[in-house]
Amino acid sequence: MALVLNEDQRLLQQTAREFIQEMSPVSELRRLRDSGDSDGIDRSLWRQMAELGWAGVTLPEELGGMDMGWLELGVLHEECGRSLTAHPMLSLALAGECIRRGGSEAQAKEQLAPAALGQRLLALALQEGPHHAPTAIATQAAPLGDGFTLTGHKTQVLDGHIADMLVVVARSSGTAGERDGLSLFLVDPSAKGVTVTRTTMIDGRNAANVALDSVAVSRDAVIGKIGAGADILEPALDRGTALLCAEMLGSMTAAFERTVEYLKTREQFGVVIGSFQALKHRAAEMFVELELARSIVLDALSALDAGAENARQLVHCAKARCNDTVFLIGNESVQMHGGIGVTDEEDIGLYLKRARVTQFTLGNSAFHRDQFATLDSY
Repeated sequence: MALVLNEDQRLLQQTAREFIQEMSPVSELRRLRDSGDSDGIDRSLWRQMAELGWAGVTLPEELGGMDMGWLELGVLHEECGRSLTAHPMLSLALAGECIRRGGSEAQAKEQLAPAALGQRLLALALQEGPHHAPTAIATQAAPLGDGFTLTGHKTQVLDGHIADMLVVVARSSGTAGERDGLSLFLVDPSAKGVTVTRTTMIDGRNAANVALDSVAVSRDAVIGKIGAGADILEPALDRGTALLCAEMLGSMTAAFERTVEYLKTREQFGVVIGSFQALKHRAAEMFVELELARSIVLDALSALDAGAENARQLVHCAKARCNDTVFLIGNESVQMHGGIGVTDEEDIGLYLKRARVTQFTLGNSAFHRDQFATLDSY
Protein backbone atom coordinates (compact mmCIF):
# COMPACT_ATOMS: atom_id res chain seq x y z
CA MET A 1 0.00 0.00 0.00
CA ALA A 2 1.11 3.58 -0.64
CA LEU A 3 2.75 5.03 2.47
CA VAL A 4 1.65 8.59 1.71
CA LEU A 5 -1.48 10.58 2.44
CA ASN A 6 -4.03 11.12 -0.30
CA GLU A 7 -5.36 14.56 -1.22
CA ASP A 8 -8.27 14.49 1.26
CA GLN A 9 -6.00 13.33 4.08
CA ARG A 10 -3.45 16.03 3.31
CA LEU A 11 -6.23 18.64 3.42
CA LEU A 12 -7.36 17.26 6.79
CA GLN A 13 -3.77 17.40 8.03
CA GLN A 14 -3.29 21.01 6.94
CA THR A 15 -6.60 22.10 8.45
CA ALA A 16 -5.81 20.35 11.74
CA ARG A 17 -2.30 21.82 11.83
CA GLU A 18 -3.57 25.36 11.39
CA PHE A 19 -6.23 24.87 14.06
CA ILE A 20 -3.86 23.34 16.61
CA GLN A 21 -1.11 25.90 16.03
CA GLU A 22 -3.58 28.71 16.61
CA MET A 23 -5.65 27.25 19.45
CA SER A 24 -3.23 24.98 21.29
CA PRO A 25 0.46 25.88 20.97
CA VAL A 26 2.98 24.40 23.42
CA SER A 27 2.39 27.38 25.69
CA GLU A 28 -1.12 26.06 26.35
CA LEU A 29 0.32 22.90 27.93
CA ARG A 30 2.48 25.11 30.14
CA ARG A 31 -0.58 27.10 31.19
CA LEU A 32 -2.53 23.98 32.14
CA ARG A 33 0.45 22.62 34.04
CA ASP A 34 1.45 25.78 35.88
CA SER A 35 -2.11 26.79 36.79
CA GLY A 36 -2.81 23.42 38.39
CA ASP A 37 -5.93 23.06 36.24
CA SER A 38 -8.18 20.43 37.82
CA ASP A 39 -9.12 18.87 34.47
CA GLY A 40 -5.74 19.03 32.79
CA ILE A 41 -7.45 19.74 29.48
CA ASP A 42 -9.08 22.85 28.07
CA ARG A 43 -12.80 22.07 27.99
CA SER A 44 -13.45 24.95 25.60
CA LEU A 45 -10.84 23.63 23.18
CA TRP A 46 -12.31 20.12 23.42
CA ARG A 47 -15.77 21.48 22.55
CA GLN A 48 -14.31 23.14 19.47
CA MET A 49 -12.53 19.92 18.48
CA ALA A 50 -15.80 18.03 18.90
CA GLU A 51 -17.63 20.59 16.76
CA LEU A 52 -15.09 19.83 14.02
CA GLY A 53 -16.04 16.16 14.33
CA TRP A 54 -12.80 15.00 15.94
CA ALA A 55 -14.54 13.18 18.79
CA GLY A 56 -16.32 10.81 16.42
CA VAL A 57 -14.02 10.39 13.43
CA THR A 58 -14.26 6.59 13.29
CA LEU A 59 -17.80 6.25 14.66
CA PRO A 60 -20.68 5.48 12.24
CA GLU A 61 -22.90 8.29 11.06
CA GLU A 62 -25.94 6.90 12.87
CA LEU A 63 -24.12 7.58 16.14
CA GLY A 64 -23.16 11.08 15.09
CA GLY A 65 -19.70 10.13 13.84
CA MET A 66 -17.91 10.83 10.56
CA ASP A 67 -17.46 7.16 9.59
CA MET A 68 -13.87 7.77 8.53
CA GLY A 69 -10.78 5.61 9.00
CA TRP A 70 -8.10 5.17 11.64
CA LEU A 71 -5.58 6.80 9.34
CA GLU A 72 -7.63 10.00 9.37
CA LEU A 73 -7.87 9.89 13.16
CA GLY A 74 -4.14 9.20 13.25
CA VAL A 75 -3.53 12.37 11.24
CA LEU A 76 -5.32 14.36 13.95
CA HIS A 77 -3.30 12.68 16.69
CA GLU A 78 -0.08 13.46 14.85
CA GLU A 79 -0.91 17.15 14.63
CA CYS A 80 -1.84 17.23 18.32
CA GLY A 81 1.49 15.56 19.06
CA ARG A 82 3.38 18.34 17.32
CA SER A 83 2.10 20.87 19.86
CA LEU A 84 1.85 18.48 22.83
CA THR A 85 -1.86 19.20 22.98
CA ALA A 86 -3.64 17.81 26.04
CA HIS A 87 -6.78 16.09 24.76
CA PRO A 88 -8.98 13.06 25.62
CA MET A 89 -9.13 11.57 22.11
CA LEU A 90 -6.93 8.57 22.90
CA SER A 91 -8.83 7.54 26.02
CA LEU A 92 -12.10 8.09 24.17
CA ALA A 93 -10.91 5.90 21.28
CA LEU A 94 -9.79 3.07 23.57
CA ALA A 95 -12.99 2.90 25.61
CA GLY A 96 -15.25 3.81 22.70
CA GLU A 97 -13.89 1.05 20.49
CA CYS A 98 -14.63 -1.50 23.22
CA ILE A 99 -18.24 -0.33 23.31
CA ARG A 100 -18.53 -0.13 19.53
CA ARG A 101 -17.22 -3.66 19.08
CA GLY A 102 -18.92 -5.46 21.93
CA GLY A 103 -21.63 -3.20 23.28
CA SER A 104 -25.34 -3.51 22.77
CA GLU A 105 -27.31 -1.08 20.64
CA ALA A 106 -28.56 0.60 23.80
CA GLN A 107 -25.03 0.96 25.18
CA ALA A 108 -23.80 2.45 21.90
CA LYS A 109 -26.59 5.03 21.79
CA GLU A 110 -26.22 5.95 25.45
CA GLN A 111 -22.41 6.20 25.48
CA LEU A 112 -21.08 6.73 21.97
CA ALA A 113 -23.68 9.10 20.54
CA PRO A 114 -23.04 11.83 23.15
CA ALA A 115 -19.29 11.06 23.06
CA ALA A 116 -19.26 11.83 19.32
CA LEU A 117 -20.67 15.27 20.16
CA GLY A 118 -18.06 15.89 22.85
CA GLN A 119 -20.72 15.68 25.56
CA ARG A 120 -19.38 12.54 27.25
CA LEU A 121 -15.86 11.41 28.09
CA LEU A 122 -14.92 7.75 28.33
CA ALA A 123 -11.85 6.02 29.74
CA LEU A 124 -10.50 2.47 29.73
CA ALA A 125 -9.56 1.14 33.18
CA LEU A 126 -7.18 -1.70 32.32
CA GLN A 127 -3.70 -1.56 33.80
CA GLU A 128 -3.05 -2.81 37.34
CA GLY A 129 0.73 -2.66 37.65
CA PRO A 130 3.71 -0.55 36.58
CA HIS A 131 3.91 -2.18 33.14
CA HIS A 132 1.41 -2.69 30.35
CA ALA A 133 0.08 -6.24 30.66
CA PRO A 134 -3.45 -6.62 29.26
CA THR A 135 -4.05 -10.13 30.64
CA ALA A 136 -2.48 -9.57 34.08
CA ILE A 137 -5.86 -8.69 35.53
CA ALA A 138 -6.62 -9.52 39.16
CA THR A 139 -9.69 -7.30 39.61
CA GLN A 140 -12.52 -9.68 40.38
CA ALA A 141 -16.02 -9.72 38.93
CA ALA A 142 -18.13 -11.86 41.26
CA PRO A 143 -21.76 -12.79 40.44
CA LEU A 144 -24.35 -11.17 42.68
CA GLY A 145 -28.00 -11.76 41.88
CA ASP A 146 -28.63 -10.59 38.31
CA GLY A 147 -25.39 -8.60 38.24
CA PHE A 148 -21.84 -8.51 39.53
CA THR A 149 -19.64 -6.88 42.13
CA LEU A 150 -16.24 -5.54 41.08
CA THR A 151 -13.31 -5.46 43.47
CA GLY A 152 -9.77 -4.42 42.66
CA HIS A 153 -7.66 -1.46 41.59
CA LYS A 154 -6.53 0.16 38.36
CA THR A 155 -3.50 2.35 37.72
CA GLN A 156 -2.63 4.90 35.06
CA VAL A 157 -6.17 5.19 33.70
CA LEU A 158 -5.73 7.80 30.96
CA ASP A 159 -8.05 10.77 31.66
CA GLY A 160 -9.83 8.65 34.26
CA HIS A 161 -10.38 11.64 36.57
CA ILE A 162 -12.55 13.45 34.01
CA ALA A 163 -14.35 10.43 32.54
CA ASP A 164 -18.14 10.31 32.70
CA MET A 165 -18.02 6.53 32.26
CA LEU A 166 -15.32 3.91 32.75
CA VAL A 167 -14.87 0.70 30.81
CA VAL A 168 -13.44 -1.61 33.47
CA VAL A 169 -11.61 -4.83 32.62
CA ALA A 170 -12.16 -7.45 35.33
CA ARG A 171 -11.68 -11.18 35.71
CA SER A 172 -14.83 -13.27 35.90
CA SER A 173 -12.89 -16.56 35.81
CA GLY A 174 -9.34 -17.89 35.66
CA THR A 175 -6.22 -16.35 37.14
CA ALA A 176 -4.10 -13.29 36.37
CA GLY A 177 -2.16 -13.75 33.15
CA GLU A 178 -4.75 -15.91 31.39
CA ARG A 179 -6.42 -14.53 28.28
CA ASP A 180 -9.71 -16.32 28.89
CA GLY A 181 -11.96 -15.14 31.68
CA LEU A 182 -11.72 -11.38 31.11
CA SER A 183 -14.94 -9.36 31.07
CA LEU A 184 -15.69 -5.71 30.34
CA PHE A 185 -18.09 -3.58 32.37
CA LEU A 186 -19.47 -0.06 32.18
CA VAL A 187 -18.91 1.60 35.54
CA ASP A 188 -20.10 5.02 36.62
CA PRO A 189 -17.16 6.70 38.43
CA SER A 190 -19.63 8.28 40.85
CA ALA A 191 -21.06 4.90 41.88
CA LYS A 192 -20.74 3.69 45.47
CA GLY A 193 -17.44 1.95 46.08
CA VAL A 194 -15.54 3.73 43.25
CA THR A 195 -12.66 6.00 44.22
CA VAL A 196 -10.88 7.96 41.49
CA THR A 197 -7.61 9.69 42.34
CA ARG A 198 -5.99 11.96 39.79
CA THR A 199 -2.28 11.62 39.10
CA THR A 200 -0.19 14.02 37.04
CA MET A 201 2.55 12.49 34.92
CA ILE A 202 5.97 14.03 34.37
CA ASP A 203 4.85 15.53 31.06
CA GLY A 204 1.97 17.38 32.71
CA ARG A 205 -0.65 15.07 31.20
CA ASN A 206 -3.31 13.21 33.16
CA ALA A 207 -4.07 9.74 34.42
CA ALA A 208 -5.87 8.37 37.45
CA ASN A 209 -5.81 5.53 39.92
CA VAL A 210 -9.18 3.83 40.35
CA ALA A 211 -10.12 1.73 43.38
CA LEU A 212 -13.14 -0.60 43.18
CA ASP A 213 -14.57 -1.76 46.50
CA SER A 214 -17.44 -4.21 45.93
CA VAL A 215 -18.94 -2.01 43.23
CA ALA A 216 -22.34 -3.34 42.19
CA VAL A 217 -23.13 -3.37 38.46
CA SER A 218 -26.12 -4.77 36.63
CA ARG A 219 -26.12 -7.35 33.85
CA ASP A 220 -26.84 -4.47 31.44
CA ALA A 221 -23.40 -3.05 32.27
CA VAL A 222 -21.61 -6.01 30.68
CA ILE A 223 -19.98 -5.27 27.32
CA GLY A 224 -20.15 -8.33 25.10
CA LYS A 225 -20.03 -11.83 26.57
CA ILE A 226 -18.86 -12.72 30.05
CA GLY A 227 -15.39 -14.23 29.95
CA ALA A 228 -14.74 -13.24 26.31
CA GLY A 229 -13.62 -9.68 26.88
CA ALA A 230 -10.19 -10.25 25.34
CA ASP A 231 -11.80 -10.60 21.92
CA ILE A 232 -13.05 -7.03 22.30
CA LEU A 233 -10.10 -5.61 24.19
CA GLU A 234 -7.32 -6.72 21.85
CA PRO A 235 -8.53 -4.92 18.68
CA ALA A 236 -9.35 -1.84 20.74
CA LEU A 237 -5.80 -1.79 22.13
CA ASP A 238 -4.38 -2.28 18.64
CA ARG A 239 -6.17 0.81 17.40
CA GLY A 240 -5.37 2.88 20.47
CA THR A 241 -1.71 1.90 20.20
CA ALA A 242 -1.59 2.90 16.53
CA LEU A 243 -3.10 6.29 17.42
CA LEU A 244 -0.52 6.78 20.16
CA CYS A 245 2.19 5.98 17.60
CA ALA A 246 0.78 8.72 15.38
CA GLU A 247 0.92 11.19 18.26
CA MET A 248 4.50 10.12 19.02
CA LEU A 249 5.34 10.69 15.36
CA GLY A 250 4.04 14.26 15.62
CA SER A 251 5.96 15.06 18.81
CA MET A 252 9.28 13.66 17.60
CA THR A 253 8.87 15.40 14.23
CA ALA A 254 8.41 18.72 16.01
CA ALA A 255 11.38 18.02 18.31
CA PHE A 256 13.56 17.21 15.30
CA GLU A 257 12.48 20.32 13.41
CA ARG A 258 13.14 22.52 16.45
CA THR A 259 16.57 20.98 16.85
CA VAL A 260 17.54 21.48 13.21
CA GLU A 261 16.43 25.11 13.42
CA TYR A 262 18.56 25.55 16.55
CA LEU A 263 21.57 24.02 14.78
CA LYS A 264 21.12 26.59 12.00
CA THR A 265 21.09 29.59 14.33
CA ARG A 266 23.23 28.79 17.40
CA GLU A 267 26.81 30.00 17.01
CA GLN A 268 29.99 28.80 18.69
CA PHE A 269 33.55 29.80 17.82
CA GLY A 270 32.13 32.25 15.31
CA VAL A 271 30.20 29.68 13.22
CA VAL A 272 26.78 28.04 13.45
CA ILE A 273 27.02 24.68 15.21
CA GLY A 274 25.09 23.02 12.38
CA SER A 275 28.28 23.24 10.34
CA PHE A 276 30.04 20.79 12.68
CA GLN A 277 30.34 17.42 11.01
CA ALA A 278 29.62 15.43 14.18
CA LEU A 279 26.31 17.22 14.67
CA LYS A 280 25.44 16.76 11.00
CA HIS A 281 25.89 13.01 11.39
CA ARG A 282 23.69 12.91 14.49
CA ALA A 283 20.98 14.98 12.81
CA ALA A 284 21.12 12.70 9.77
CA GLU A 285 20.60 9.65 11.97
CA MET A 286 17.60 11.31 13.61
CA PHE A 287 16.10 12.06 10.19
CA VAL A 288 16.53 8.48 8.94
CA GLU A 289 15.00 6.97 12.09
CA LEU A 290 12.13 9.45 11.93
CA GLU A 291 11.31 8.52 8.34
CA LEU A 292 11.41 4.82 9.18
CA ALA A 293 8.98 5.46 12.03
CA ARG A 294 6.71 7.47 9.74
CA SER A 295 6.55 4.63 7.23
CA ILE A 296 5.61 1.94 9.76
CA VAL A 297 3.00 4.15 11.47
CA LEU A 298 1.30 4.88 8.13
CA ASP A 299 1.51 1.19 7.26
CA ALA A 300 -0.06 0.11 10.56
CA LEU A 301 -2.94 2.61 10.37
CA SER A 302 -3.60 1.73 6.72
CA ALA A 303 -3.58 -1.99 7.55
CA LEU A 304 -6.16 -1.46 10.29
CA ASP A 305 -8.43 0.36 7.84
CA ALA A 306 -7.95 -2.35 5.22
CA GLY A 307 -8.53 -5.19 7.68
CA ALA A 308 -5.18 -6.73 6.71
CA GLU A 309 -4.28 -10.07 8.26
CA ASN A 310 -0.96 -8.74 9.52
CA ALA A 311 -2.40 -5.54 11.00
CA ARG A 312 -1.68 -6.60 14.58
CA GLN A 313 1.94 -7.40 13.77
CA LEU A 314 2.35 -4.02 12.10
CA VAL A 315 0.92 -2.21 15.13
CA HIS A 316 3.36 -3.99 17.47
CA CYS A 317 6.21 -3.22 15.07
CA ALA A 318 5.16 0.43 14.89
CA LYS A 319 5.07 0.90 18.67
CA ALA A 320 8.44 -0.78 19.16
CA ARG A 321 9.96 1.39 16.44
CA CYS A 322 8.36 4.59 17.76
CA ASN A 323 9.49 3.81 21.31
CA ASP A 324 13.08 3.50 20.17
CA THR A 325 12.93 6.53 17.90
CA VAL A 326 11.24 8.87 20.38
CA PHE A 327 13.91 7.89 22.92
CA LEU A 328 16.69 8.70 20.44
CA ILE A 329 15.23 11.98 19.21
CA GLY A 330 14.26 13.12 22.70
CA ASN A 331 17.77 12.58 24.01
CA GLU A 332 19.58 13.98 20.97
CA SER A 333 17.36 17.06 20.80
CA VAL A 334 18.07 18.04 24.40
CA GLN A 335 21.79 17.32 24.07
CA MET A 336 22.13 19.33 20.86
CA HIS A 337 20.45 22.28 22.56
CA GLY A 338 23.21 22.18 25.14
CA GLY A 339 22.70 23.65 28.61
CA ILE A 340 19.51 25.49 27.65
CA GLY A 341 17.95 22.16 26.69
CA VAL A 342 17.65 21.08 30.32
CA THR A 343 15.95 24.27 31.48
CA ASP A 344 12.20 24.46 31.90
CA GLU A 345 12.09 27.69 29.90
CA GLU A 346 13.12 25.84 26.73
CA ASP A 347 10.26 23.87 25.13
CA ILE A 348 12.49 21.02 23.96
CA GLY A 349 12.52 19.62 27.49
CA LEU A 350 8.74 19.24 27.35
CA TYR A 351 9.13 17.03 24.29
CA LEU A 352 11.65 14.86 26.15
CA LYS A 353 9.22 14.42 29.05
CA ARG A 354 6.41 13.52 26.68
CA ALA A 355 8.72 11.05 24.98
CA ARG A 356 9.41 9.29 28.27
CA VAL A 357 5.71 8.92 29.04
CA THR A 358 4.59 7.72 25.60
CA GLN A 359 7.53 5.33 25.40
CA PHE A 360 5.96 3.23 28.16
CA THR A 361 2.25 3.97 27.63
CA LEU A 362 0.45 0.94 26.14
CA GLY A 363 3.63 -1.11 26.21
CA ASN A 364 7.39 -0.63 25.97
CA SER A 365 9.58 -1.96 23.16
CA ALA A 366 10.23 -5.30 24.88
CA PHE A 367 6.49 -5.94 25.25
CA HIS A 368 5.71 -5.21 21.62
CA ARG A 369 8.65 -7.18 20.25
CA ASP A 370 7.51 -10.14 22.32
CA GLN A 371 3.95 -9.78 20.99
CA PHE A 372 5.22 -9.51 17.42
CA ALA A 373 7.33 -12.64 17.85
CA THR A 374 4.44 -14.55 19.39
CA LEU A 375 2.07 -13.65 16.56
CA ASP A 376 4.69 -14.78 14.02
CA SER A 377 5.15 -18.07 15.94
CA TYR A 378 8.76 -17.45 16.91
